[in-house]
Amino acid sequence: MTMNSNKIDYAEITISAVSPTQYPEDGLPEIVLAGRSNVGKSSFINTMVNRKKLARTSGKPGKTRTLNFFNIENELFFVDVPGYGYAKASNAEQEKWGRMMEDYFSTREELVLGILLVDFRHEPSEHDVLMYDFYKHYDVPVFVVATKSDKIKKSKYNKHESLIRKTLKISSEDQFFTFSSFTREGRQEVWDAILAYISKDEKA
Repeated sequence: MTMNSNKIDYAEITISAVSPTQYPEDGLPEIVLAGRSNVGKSSFINTMVNRKKLARTSGKPGKTRTLNFFNIENELFFVDVPGYGYAKASNAEQEKWGRMMEDYFSTREELVLGILLVDFRHEPSEHDVLMYDFYKHYDVPVFVVATKSDKIKKSKYNKHESLIRKTLKISSEDQFFTFSSFTREGRQEVWDAILAYISKDEKA
């Protein structure tokens, strides 16, 4: 893994897939990103790759309806999955997304790591807990990234982290990060952890 996370020259969306036949065939490691609709996934992606508009941010949650594969430096993929907890999505739509996710998680050998984005300001929702359990069900290692940390006083960090850890029942092997797309807090720490994990996985 030769990537320099401070200088990312190439970051493009490769495909928006709805079935396994559309998944990329590059064989690169894939990091899947999940979180509820308004948690700031698009802002997280844009901050991580130093772009303003690679992933589209929207005032309307629930925009992602596909598995979006973002090629980063031809070294790895970020895979953005549909945000959950979007009230206006019909049950049929939500079931379709669920099947799409299960197809991906149960068959994709390139999937090496999951990132669960939660809002640092609030106790994780029931959907957040289910998503964390979904990762664990498929034996996917998880990084929990608490977004919007700039909205919380530093003196309250421990309290909020403790609540998130307790609610999700975060395993001791899973890492926790605070993150802000506004101040860029956590960006380097998350990148360092991702690259270290992938390098370790490649040697295993």
